[in-house]
Amino acid sequence: MDVLVARNLTCVKQDRTLFSELDVTLRAGELVHLTGPNGAGKTSLLRILSGLSLPESGLVQVHSNSQSDVPLLYLGHKLAQNKHLSAIENLTYWTALHRVNPSLDELYEVLARYELVGLEDLPTGQLSAGQQRRVSLARTQLVDTSLWILDEPYTSLDVSGIAFIQARVDEFVAQGGCVIMTSHQALLSSHQVKELALEYRI
Repeated sequence: MDVLVARNLTCVKQDRTLFSELDVTLRAGELVHLTGPNGAGKTSLLRILSGLSLPESGLVQVHSNSQSDVPLLYLGHKLAQNKHLSAIENLTYWTALHRVNPSLDELYEVLARYELVGLEDLPTGQLSAGQQRRVSLARTQLVDTSLWILDEPYTSLDVSGIAFIQARVDEFVAQGGCVIMTSHQALLSSHQVKELALEYRI
């Protein structure tokens, strides 16, 4: 099943064409590694696919098979956290925005799974960069959706943290989810990884 279909995408930034007439098809149970040098348009493409930005031309269609009203989950390379609020408070605010209503116990369980036991009620600004990243990525467990769009999710994570998040990605894909993500390193996945490469254009 096609989860997302994009046709003839063209993106122009500051009078430079990052990519043109680009077709992207994302299917259920697929892991896509978006690669390319800095400035090639990886983040711009992810934002277009997520609906946060409009292309110069082209069309994006999302076909979600989830039971919720959330067709996809986009997590950018920025944390999107209020560092004065705790992990629990940040997740509570985020889930409310998405009209998701987990119980407080469920939020604590998710943060425990992400190895944040004892840190749930501290301001996230007091956590390490890797712990803050885990708080952000814990959102993947709180919404029912068919597609994850992840921009550099491994930033600030150590080797064990990267392996942990890759395992969560693999679980989602095994359940029929689709993931497109950027990473400066190879994806050590148990699934076949499809590569989508962008080139830098002058």
